[in-house]
Formats: sequence, C-alpha cells, structure tokens
Amino acid sequence: MRAIPLLTLLLSGCFALPAHADEAEDWLTRLGRAEQQQSFQGTFVYERNGSFSTHDIWHRVQNGQVRERLLQLDGSAQEVVRLDGRTQCVSGTLVAGLGNSRDAPSRALDPQKLNQFYELAVIGKSRVAGRNAVIVSITPRDQYRYGFELHLDRETALPLKSLLLNDQGQLLERFQFTRLNTSVVPEDRDLQPSSECTPITVAKDKAPEVQSTEIWHLEWLPPGFQLTNSGARKDTQTKATVDSLMYEDGLARFSVFLEPISDVSVTETRTQLGPTVAVSRRLNTVDGEMMVTVVGEIPIGTAERIALSVRGEKKPVAQP
Repeated sequence: MRAIPLLTLLLSGCFALPAHADEAEDWLTRLGRAEQQQSFQGTFVYERNGSFSTHDIWHRVQNGQVRERLLQLDGSAQEVVRLDGRTQCVSGTLVAGLGNSRDAPSRALDPQKLNQFYELAVIGKSRVAGRNAVIVSITPRDQYRYGFELHLDRETALPLKSLLLNDQGQLLERFQFTRLNTSVVPEDRDLQPSSECTPITVAKDKAPEVQSTEIWHLEWLPPGFQLTNSGARKDTQTKATVDSLMYEDGLARFSVFLEPISDVSVTETRTQLGPTVAVSRRLNTVDGEMMVTVVGEIPIGTAERIALSVRGEKKPVAQP
C-alpha cells in the first residue's frame, strides 16, 4: 500500500517550524507511527493514468512484527504478502505502482531537511470511507518534484486518501479507502497467502554483484537529493554489467541505470505512466556506448536533465 510506507519516511524529529506547519508536522509524525502501531483491514481503490483497480488489505501489528496481505479484486486474484515491509510472496503482477512499493523496511529521515524542499500545511478537513479526516498538503518549493494531498484519519492518522499532484495541480495518482475497519485485528486466515503466491527469495530475484569498472556521478542533481545506494550487477541474460545509483530527498526517489549497448538498434526513450517516468539516452565512454536510464516518480523534465548530466571515468587499477 503506497501511501503508508511512502510517508513513513517522515518519521521523527522536532525542530522549529513556521506556525502554519507545526500541525502538519505533528500529523505526519503520527502517520509515521500509525503503520507500526495500528492493525486494520479494508478496501481501497487505486487510480493511475486513468485506470482504476480495487484492492482488499489486511494489516496486522503483533509481537513487534507488521504483517500485511494485499489482494487485487479486479481480474485475476493477484496478491502480495509482506512481513516488516519485505515481500514474502507474490501472485501474478499487481497494478503498476503497488507491487513494488514496499521492498524494504521504512527508514526515519530528517524532517528538517524535508521542510527545506516541501511546504507542509494543514489545509482543511474532509470525510472519507465514513471517517472524519484532516487534509495535509506537501507542496514542493521547486519544479523538480511532485506534491501530495493527504486525507488522514482523525482517530488513527492512517491515510484514508492520498493524491499525488504535478506542478499544475493535475492528478497523477490516487489511493483512497472505500472501507476501513480499525477495531478488528486480522486473523491468521486473512493473512494466509493463496497457493498461487510464489515465495520471493534473494537468489531468485537478484543478479550477482560484480565490481564496476567505472566511477559514475551526476554533474547536476536536484536540490535535496542525495545518493543512498549504488552497485553493479551482472545481467543474467545479457551477461553485461549493469551499474545503478539511487537518490532520495526524504520523500521522492529515482534510480539511474547504466548498461553497455550491445544492440545498435536500441533507441532512446521518454515515457511516463502516471507519476513514474523513464528516460534513457546514449552516452559515449572510452569503453564504448552506454545506455543511461533514469526511472522514478519525478517530473519528466527533471529526469531528462539528470540523464544528460551523467558522467563516468575509469576506476584506477589497483597496484599489486
């Protein structure tokens, strides 16, 4: 479920804020705790790129563990089961944007840094799924990232509705409960995956790590974004080394992938599905042409500028 894990990045910290942001920060802090403290079950709709899907969710907090099962109700019965944010099994392919939203536990980041690049404010109240809610806006202070409008349950601070908006205020993605029950703890049978739910293993999902021969960096980086992870893996099909860099600003994230071009017919691309963009371009290096691909939930203009700024140099060879 996208809205909860995405915003648990806003977990902790106290700092001096303008008066209008104090209440918003309090609500976001409550939201960050809600996922780890509140059991619930319900039904929500998910909208992206004009397509809708409906999902049941069971979320149980017990003995310090958070177990969650998500079941897509449209079409074939596709599901995912997660334990403490890590995917345990998957059946089919969930709607884009939901299937891979929680591959790792939530991490507490610095809300003071977040406030430098987003304006936080409580802008009103609403009613969603029969429950009273407070509306919190997260508005970017520049054009390099997206904004959110959150409708948080007044009783539990769980997100009843989440809207992801571009700089024109246009809706890119919607998550919204139609039914939410916080008084009943999901039972074992509710969280039990079906026989079609295929277990996820590290060996199955991850290509072997290898040593990169290049040192990659960005000559331009959107303000507030920092490198959080990097690595190189051998593609199991092409056997080529694929380098990757991941950047975050406390809320938004994007990844940069670099792979040697083995097929001369490969073309540059520029696509967008809802808030997710993918921009690729060719890059000439001393070892030949590389394909640079930027993927993330950032404006397409931001992704294009990032792709154009990628540079690399040969790693020095270690002397015996």
